[in-house]
Amino acid sequence: MSLRVIAARSPARRYRGLLALTLGFAFLGASISPARPASRIKDIADFEGVRENVLIGYGLVVGLNGTGDTLRNAVFTQESLIAMLERLGVSTRGANLNTKNVAAVMVTASLPPFARQGSRIDVAVNALGDAKSLVGGTLLATPLLGADGEVYAVAQGALAVGGFEAKGAAQSVIRNVPTSARIPAGAIVEREVPFALDSLPELRLALRNPDFTTAQRIVAAINGRLSGIGARATDPATVRVPIPASYRGQVARLISEIEQLPVQPDSPARIVIDESSGVIVMGDKVRISRVAVAQGNLTVRVTETPQVSQPGPLSGGETVVVPRTNVEIDDQRERRMVVLEEGATLDALVDGLNALGVGPRDMIAIIQAIKAAGALQAEIEVM
Repeated sequence: MSLRVIAARSPARRYRGLLALTLGFAFLGASISPARPASRIKDIADFEGVRENVLIGYGLVVGLNGTGDTLRNAVFTQESLIAMLERLGVSTRGANLNTKNVAAVMVTASLPPFARQGSRIDVAVNALGDAKSLVGGTLLATPLLGADGEVYAVAQGALAVGGFEAKGAAQSVIRNVPTSARIPAGAIVEREVPFALDSLPELRLALRNPDFTTAQRIVAAINGRLSGIGARATDPATVRVPIPASYRGQVARLISEIEQLPVQPDSPARIVIDESSGVIVMGDKVRISRVAVAQGNLTVRVTETPQVSQPGPLSGGETVVVPRTNVEIDDQRERRMVVLEEGATLDALVDGLNALGVGPRDMIAIIQAIKAAGALQAEIEVM
């Protein structure tokens, strides 16, 4: 039979063990706390040179059921119609045109990067004159110009309109905007935008939200994935990535590897306020110092309920109107002050404002007052 000797620990040693155990659990809880989700580089930055180009054109829509432009009011529609017919060999110069089945429109589109000849893109069509609806119309061949004045695509096709208008003798119904339409795959690319991707000596990433911290995190992610590549941030909006020798002629593969890297973007402490609509948006970095907030409005409501006093029969009296006035005063005495502690987070700030029972309009005034008191560590941007 074996004997085990258990040595008694001193109280100080037990306390030290308990403290170490507590700190261990605290550290473990901090280490396994859920991390904030990271974003891909492709979602927070753009590669310079890989971008869209806007196109615009002017054209005519035909086939409308009497809902087109009034030619005597829209002179440009009449001149465009006459010029188009002359190009087709029909002379209408000097004639009195009175058709209402034609509308002048502006056609817009975005030319994707690396779009090739013969590929198709979507176009948007919007009425330019006093047309009532574009339902049932067909866009005639319309050249789409770039910023340099060159034709990059030609649009034509039947319009897809998401709205309609129905009118009767005493009532009319309009749904959405019947003077705006789209043509899916309605334009054919005729000219390519030249861009030699494999001849670039380096890649330049443009951050959509410039920030020094985010730029350095992108640099760290790229250098960690491609060791020795030497990526660097030149400013809060630009990251330069040299093309390694192993990726010469394979820049597309390099871009594919870089844009998939996860990065946690940083954001400033900012509160955006839209005064016109009462919208308030707060970032999670907003912090406040210890401050007490109270809010109350003095409301005086005056209600007039006049009553008619009518004398009895054969009394010889007159019927008179007796005023009755009821005055109510609400000074909101039940409203209490709410204390927000030092370093309160966004959740505490929102909970404190909600505890006051205030609406968005009053919240705007309270936030501005906290900022004026010097207790709000955040930037306020009023739209």
